[in-house]
Amino acid sequence: MKQEFCFFEDHYLESFHPLTLTRPLHDLRVGILTLGQKWENSLKLESGTVHSILRGHLKGVFKEPEFENETHPVIRINPRFIPTPDLAERVMKLSPGQGLLFEDQLIACKISQELHKKWILTGIEPGEIDQIQIKNSEFTLLKNSWELFRHNGRQIEADIKLMKPDPVTEPARFPHALLVRPENIYIEEGAMIEPGALLYAENGPIYIGKGAQIMANSVVRGPSAVCEHSVVKMGAKIYEETTIGPVCKVGGEIANVIFHSYSNKSHDGYTGNSVFGQWCNLGADTNTSNLKNNYGTVKVYDWKRKKMYDSGQQFAGTVMGDHSKTGINSMLNTGTVCGVCCNLFSDAYPPKFIPSFSWVSGSDTVPYHFEKAMEAMERMMGRRNVPLTPSYKRMMKAIYRSTNF
Repeated sequence: MKQEFCFFEDHYLESFHPLTLTRPLHDLRVGILTLGQKWENSLKLESGTVHSILRGHLKGVFKEPEFENETHPVIRINPRFIPTPDLAERVMKLSPGQGLLFEDQLIACKISQELHKKWILTGIEPGEIDQIQIKNSEFTLLKNSWELFRHNGRQIEADIKLMKPDPVTEPARFPHALLVRPENIYIEEGAMIEPGALLYAENGPIYIGKGAQIMANSVVRGPSAVCEHSVVKMGAKIYEETTIGPVCKVGGEIANVIFHSYSNKSHDGYTGNSVFGQWCNLGADTNTSNLKNNYGTVKVYDWKRKKMYDSGQQFAGTVMGDHSKTGINSMLNTGTVCGVCCNLFSDAYPPKFIPSFSWVSGSDTVPYHFEKAMEAMERMMGRRNVPLTPSYKRMMKAIYRSTNF
């Protein structure tokens, strides 16, 4: 019997804010692929066939469930669990009315559409299904946004096994570029590796997506990924466990960082152990601190509890929501959490927590006027031929209204 697939979010959602203010959780990127793409590949499904239960303000921006037949059972999947072949197989073998759980957290279940619709209104009731408790042998469970960069190197390696791209067999295709261990380097169609570039895959694989460009005299160390149509600028230093998402431009020094799509760090400056959303722009010589001077663990802002907590991480840089920007010579402290659509320009450290739609200058933080923010957003997106749709603007308005300055 044909079955439908649907992602759901649980009570850990706010632990991934501000990144998940503007996207469903399955749209987060770690490794080469998003969490949703990992599940689709692991379950051998066509791209876009897994739907998502969307929060109200995301409707119209992302695809809503449209099931083919009301009699088809629904397999609900929690994308916080990163699939392995074994976990994907166990999900596909679920019988109607069964669910897989780990430490009482629902991984996936197979239920009727009637129960699925009920849970949308009432929330998940695990007591209404037969529970199969499993032990974590290989899969990765994400609990907060800082874990994205922690697992990024291993996920690049896992995604290459999942995607099965062809390794470089003829390094001479890239004259005067140096490819160390080309059998561990994967360069897709249309990508350009300029003379003088160094791809060093001795310690892990390097993935270069379709139409990407690695400019002269830049260095990329694996495991790392530069996704489709992105540009690594001249002289850039890309260290291990870094992902440059689709249609980004990066330069300077980058170590263990994830950039989601359409974001720029085109100039010199350092960022490490950080995650940036879509449409972010870091001005020239922006630097993010990722290690305290006393080598202690880093405190970060808990979006749900509205207070700082000890992350337990010695290295933690910045988590920045979509459409936020820094001016030239900006400095971001260890454990900075920056919301959506912020504008930071100062010769001093801004606060470690910056609410969405904030305009930060020195010690002053004021609300960013919404219409002015939309004007800047439309101009930036227009440069990449991406329209600012009414649905997207409504999403941003909802985030603006929910922000406590």
